[in-house]
Amino acid sequence: MEKIPMTAVGFERLEKELKQLKTVDRPAVIEAISEARAHGDLKENAEYHAAKEKQSFIEGRIKELEAITSRADVIDVRSLQGDTVKFGATVTVVDEDSEEELTYQIVSEYEADINRRLISLTAPIGRALIGKKQGTSVEVHTPKGVRFYEVLTVEYK
Repeated sequence: MEKIPMTAVGFERLEKELKQLKTVDRPAVIEAISEARAHGDLKENAEYHAAKEKQSFIEGRIKELEAITSRADVIDVRSLQGDTVKFGATVTVVDEDSEEELTYQIVSEYEADINRRLISLTAPIGRALIGKKQGTSVEVHTPKGVRFYEVLTVEYK
């Protein structure tokens, strides 16, 4: 099986979600199913069907998280250095058209969250930035068209 590079913070977040699902959400949905069964006829019992659907989602997510965490290759980003963009780098770029500065951290697809400026190394901008050096101009093919960015800083923190 292929290892999944992951930051320590991202790995901890997934482990926390897995623990929540196993220790809190799973027992709660089992209890909800039990209560719904007590109400009688299961064919027309909306509570029962909703609880079973939620249970299915929880069990699926547990399996997914167990598979991801078992293949995780946790990388201590603080031990990395240099001016070349690699996995875990925090990169500040400037959009060459709008002059807008953006800062992203390059992470795995399982910890990516654009609202927190965590982008996947498989996302268009992540792929374009990998291997580039500080001061380099980068062409990024996005769903909205081609964008050009200049790499201002590369940090590992």
